[in-house]
Amino acid sequence: MSGTLPATGGATSDVLTAWSDAEGAARARDLFTATFGAPPAGVWAAPGRVNIVGEHTDYNGGLCLPIALPHRTFVALRPRADRTARFVSAQEPGVREVELDAVAPAGAPGAVEGWPAYAAGVAWALEREGLAPAGRVPGFDLAVDSCVPYGAGLSSSAALECAVAVALDDVAGLGLSADDAGRARLAAACVRAENDIAGAPTGGMDQAASLRARAGHALLLDCRDGAVEHVPLDLAAAGLALLVMDTRAPHRLVDGQYARRRQVCEDAAAVLGVPSLREVADASMAGETTWDEVLAGLDDPEQRMRVRHVISEIERVRFLVARLTHAPGAQLRGWALDKVAWALDASHTSLREDYEVSSPELDLAADTARRLGAHGARMTGGGFGGSAIALVDADRAGAVAAGVADAFAVAGYGPPAFLLASAAAPAGPVTA
Repeated sequence: MSGTLPATGGATSDVLTAWSDAEGAARARDLFTATFGAPPAGVWAAPGRVNIVGEHTDYNGGLCLPIALPHRTFVALRPRADRTARFVSAQEPGVREVELDAVAPAGAPGAVEGWPAYAAGVAWALEREGLAPAGRVPGFDLAVDSCVPYGAGLSSSAALECAVAVALDDVAGLGLSADDAGRARLAAACVRAENDIAGAPTGGMDQAASLRARAGHALLLDCRDGAVEHVPLDLAAAGLALLVMDTRAPHRLVDGQYARRRQVCEDAAAVLGVPSLREVADASMAGETTWDEVLAGLDDPEQRMRVRHVISEIERVRFLVARLTHAPGAQLRGWALDKVAWALDASHTSLREDYEVSSPELDLAADTARRLGAHGARMTGGGFGGSAIALVDADRAGAVAAGVADAFAVAGYGPPAFLLASAAAPAGPVTA
């Protein structure tokens, strides 16, 4: 559901409200029944995510700090006796059909085109990872509806993958979603699906947040070994809110820019003689080396810029977790809040200057939010469009959103959309 937020200067923007479980389940169930002529076996849902800090660190073995959003993708599913999968989405026309035995990697003959690649890819990956009984999952009919904004950098693709993963986990009797270790294996399968079948070279943060998060907590994810810690996050107790500003600028991760940065980081790690840039960040943190010494070992100026971002961003994750841990809930004010603001602002500067993944729309959203009193603002997600976040006083969220909408109108951009993020529950069945 969306509403309209009136903004000063006459601009208007959408407010993206999360559906209740009952509404989301009814939407998916009704679409399924109308399309396939019988009710589904059940409905499952998975959240999108927003990353507080730790951008482009996941594929470098680093640290990140996402939360699961209350905005979720709902899937209604019924297993079949054959190996056919049929897909319908409220967001796309028509019914698509895929033979699971014919699913092929992106770019190969027989590759699945469009959004069904993410769903069919999960079935393929569960089998390739050896997680399915007798090596196979059944065919299935699937209906999808979602309130996770598409193309906003809030992991709509991971939400779809993870919803399908927990659905297949249930109907195929995999038994993986019952504990965190099993959910980590489901997340790994979803990453493989997105990388190999959908052709998007993403890291593992999005899927981990969707499957392994905890309500009321941020997820500290160590992308080197997959370990997680749950960091209490009660912004409301401090009178704060996390405002997500969807610029609605075009956001695509399959156009080569994301893959290019990942490759540059891998090349830099090889030059430095380490498995990943995480080792460099750890050595810097331990005082075993300095940034200057690390960067002096790289002749390529592009590699130096990318490495500087990754090292500093991992340090910002550690810094922010320490601040949230030592100033929980209502204590997150004054000096502690100023430090959080510094970390968010510094992350945006690094992503804009060293990683070069921001955009004019993202910069305008973050800059305007700061000017209107936000306690830090930054782009979030892969960049090249998508969303920015701002930590704001809860009673100022509407005014900040209005000011950003006005700034977009003055700049000649299309109207942005807004949502308030809170740390929500992970993927699972919907009983409503």
